[in-house]
Amino acid sequence: MNNEEYISSLLNKAYAAQSVYANFNQEQVDQIVKAVGRIAFDYAEKMAIMAVEETGFGRVDSKTFKIQRSMAATWHYLKDKKSMGLIDVDEENALLTYAKPAGVAACICPSTNPSSTVFQNGMSILKGKNAMIVAPHPKAFQSTKIAVDLIRQVLREHNAPEDIVQMIESPSYELVQLLMKKVDVVAATGGPGMVAAAYSSGTPSYGVGAGNMQVIMVEDYNEFDKAATFISNNRFYDNAITCTSEQFVFIPEKNQKAMLDAFKTAGAFLVEDEEVKDKIRQLLFKEDGNLNPASVGMPAITLAAEIGLDVPEDTKFLLLKAKGVGKTDVLCREKLCPVTAYVTYNDFDEAIAGAVANLELIGKGHSAVIYTYNDELVRKAGEALPVCRLLVNQSGSASSGGGLMNGLNPTISLGCGFWGRNSISENLIYKHFLNITQVAYVKKGATPPDYLALWND
Repeated sequence: MNNEEYISSLLNKAYAAQSVYANFNQEQVDQIVKAVGRIAFDYAEKMAIMAVEETGFGRVDSKTFKIQRSMAATWHYLKDKKSMGLIDVDEENALLTYAKPAGVAACICPSTNPSSTVFQNGMSILKGKNAMIVAPHPKAFQSTKIAVDLIRQVLREHNAPEDIVQMIESPSYELVQLLMKKVDVVAATGGPGMVAAAYSSGTPSYGVGAGNMQVIMVEDYNEFDKAATFISNNRFYDNAITCTSEQFVFIPEKNQKAMLDAFKTAGAFLVEDEEVKDKIRQLLFKEDGNLNPASVGMPAITLAAEIGLDVPEDTKFLLLKAKGVGKTDVLCREKLCPVTAYVTYNDFDEAIAGAVANLELIGKGHSAVIYTYNDELVRKAGEALPVCRLLVNQSGSASSGGGLMNGLNPTISLGCGFWGRNSISENLIYKHFLNITQVAYVKKGATPPDYLALWND
């Protein structure tokens, strides 16, 4: 069977299964979606162990928590949402809104989140009565397969056709390219190359952008231990391979000592020797400034050992003062290992400009954090920063993907808007996998307008 025939066979089975699933009612679908989230929650540790062993990326405890947190938050968000039939009646504007399935979705999975991506996107895709074909990363095949197998188990248990969810069994770039061209919609979670391929496939696609989370500490904020703990835990979490982890911190000159002391207490090792800093730069980045793949997911202790740096066993991440912002220092770029850079500043506008300069290098459109009690400065940052999410006094990694502590929708795929060359700015959710029909009546009391008179309103 050649590639064309293989993809066609998957699609034929998917459409046949989806045509049956399309007849399920809201209660039946919600029972399936809940069961999918719950089985992921229950098997989280097993999947985390497999992912770390197979890919070498991340930490078992972090991946276990990531799956359990995201599954619980996602179900809590989805459980009361209508996703089929008449979903809204707008009497004022005389509009009826109906939701219908998109069809068959391709779910492209990265090696960094090989099972959680399947479940997170799967819950949203299944919520809209769609089918899903998963494209695993070759380096994470078994970790993705266990997720697909568990979902198919749930489908069987709920008398739903299990071919609603399938997977490419021998993943290759050519097969994934072909799949993306044939399906109705693509959810591409992965590197920029794969996201670009999804957008160029000719199929409507949702991609994600690179992260480079900037953190602005404002002079009025004095909960140093709280902020330091958030940032430290996130750089330690999954060995900092998540795109939502804090990368660069702007610290008011007045608060530098207090903040650095708090970082040290929270598990940071402050690197001050310039020669050692250069060794870290050389380890993390190639000569052309691109990330060195060998550094991805490297624990702080291992990283330190690579350059002959002696650090305590409980070190969570390395903290370095950068030479400046933007192109001044390669440390201003995204670092997918437990290393965070910082600079000090005296004027808030200086911090904003620095964050923008860093985001122009990489990460434009993703997320940022501000620590302050001053709402006026929050709004100023919200207006100035080219990001789709600005978190206020929160953990960047834990909060940017939504959940129960803020109003962002829970997801594992964060849109970065046109800044990040993405088609959406918000968090990817079930609504992005729905066709919408609006039925429009003439509004009550409406009369043909005088278009010239409208200019005088």
